[in-house]
Amino acid sequence: MASPEIEALTQALARLPGLGPRSARRAVLHLLKKREVALAPLLRALDAVNDKLAICSTCGNVDTTDPCSICADTRRDPRLLCVVEEVSDLWALDRSRLFPGHFHVLGGRLSALEGIRPEDLSIDKLIARVAVGGIDEVVLAMNATLEGQTTAHYLAERLETYPVRITQLAHGLPVGGELDYLDEGTLAQALRARRPVV
Repeated sequence: MASPEIEALTQALARLPGLGPRSARRAVLHLLKKREVALAPLLRALDAVNDKLAICSTCGNVDTTDPCSICADTRRDPRLLCVVEEVSDLWALDRSRLFPGHFHVLGGRLSALEGIRPEDLSIDKLIARVAVGGIDEVVLAMNATLEGQTTAHYLAERLETYPVRITQLAHGLPVGGELDYLDEGTLAQALRARRPVV
């Protein structure tokens, strides 16, 4: 029987995505066995991130600076803006190194069943960014789900009065697929084959 502290650590890890109770126990045992090379660096890294954690006031990315490192990168093309549902989608697209522009995180997707309305997302902030000008193309990189496509159509309608080209990822993505789980090859093809929404 583990101590209450070790059990609390196991339960905390088990709440992370991709880790169940058994995987969490294995991870805790590894951390305890390799205390100096695994546990101590992990604690330091968690503490550092916890102290500096910031939500980018420009795009909604999670980073340790505001604006985030992506928004602050002067090598990125300010005329291109890619709209994603979640930070994990932004990270997946950025990891592919195929999109040279900036991003905007909505913080979710429209869903009547879950009660998520336009005012619950960062849509007004997106419209304000486009209204300022300087953006030539808005790429709607929503997940290939019913809610994702509903969100994309809603955004296209809201953006149609602005002088920007509105595109979306190609529909070669698997139906029901999520960007965070796709490989770079699939993402590359989807970005290359983007097309106008309207």
